[in-house]
Amino acid sequence: MSANFWKSRSRASAGGNSADKPIAIDLFCGSGAVTTAIKANGYRVVAAVDINRICGVTYRKNHPEVIFKRRDIRSLQPSELAVAIPTGKQLKLMAVCAPCQPFSSQNRRRGAADTRAPLILESVRLARALKPQLIIYENVPGIAASAIFQRLKRSLASAGYILGIPQRVDAADFGVPQRRVRCIVAAVRAPGRIKDFALSTQGSERVTVRDALADLRPLSSGESDPYDPLHISRVHHEITLRRLAAIPQDGGSRDSLPPELQLECHRNRDRGDFCDVYGRMRWDGVAPTLTTGCTDVTRGRYAHPRDDRAITLREAARLQTFPDWYRFAGNRSQIAEQIGNAVPVEMFRRLVSALRRSYPDA
Repeated sequence: MSANFWKSRSRASAGGNSADKPIAIDLFCGSGAVTTAIKANGYRVVAAVDINRICGVTYRKNHPEVIFKRRDIRSLQPSELAVAIPTGKQLKLMAVCAPCQPFSSQNRRRGAADTRAPLILESVRLARALKPQLIIYENVPGIAASAIFQRLKRSLASAGYILGIPQRVDAADFGVPQRRVRCIVAAVRAPGRIKDFALSTQGSERVTVRDALADLRPLSSGESDPYDPLHISRVHHEITLRRLAAIPQDGGSRDSLPPELQLECHRNRDRGDFCDVYGRMRWDGVAPTLTTGCTDVTRGRYAHPRDDRAITLREAARLQTFPDWYRFAGNRSQIAEQIGNAVPVEMFRRLVSALRRSYPDA
């Protein structure tokens, strides 16, 4: 993939607002990654919902034509979204990327104990009223084994939808320079027409960390790119810089640290415990899964392959395949959270494209 991939996605190419475009709605839209992907497939996104204030500011910066509702989805009335659908037009697509933390293996309160778990069921209430032709659900793989998923399947059936077979996908197989395993499942209104959608990855050349980051300005600790407000290196402590300098470039890990630079908390642990902490990314591999701590070397393998620093917000955004024109609101921590929580834009773009081939009515 060209190093200009992230620059070539102009706002115009991400989708206009012409009257002949199919209509879509984005639930749990976050900062707007999914909306960006849907637009790139030729849809007109008319409404979006999220409860997070900062995400809402970011969303409006990038998608000002979309009616955005900053609401708890449980209190949202279908009529508040229905007014956004042009007269005479049918809602073709509803994207549902509900909070994944309740179903994550990293969450000790996962499942019914997490009060966010039932939020995904609100999509059924809205689907009953708005009747989208196709619903796409994106979440962590753990959702497929949950009791909530079975409730979702039954509720959708009562609303006239058939839920397909959950598919486990890795974003790295869909043009994203990052390993990120997700669950994708579709629901359609036409009984008897549900079928597995094609997710062919054979022959797809993986996009690497080098593809994503190599053309960006090299930075030292505390340096910034004067032309890019997101490409700013955090200021690292002296001990952190000493550790990074001792870790080999291009994929090195903290296993290379001499005893005097090892963290006390790591000395008596197995090498496999927290092995990615202070690790460097590999130029010709894909990045690890980005989290909300993706610009902190103490939170995972988030050190630059060459420079002695953590990756910047710009680099994290590129690894999530946000186009460079995308603007984020908030402070550095809030932006990192938005980026880490996002659905990779290119992954979702390709998934929607595959679904449209399987379900041409959507």
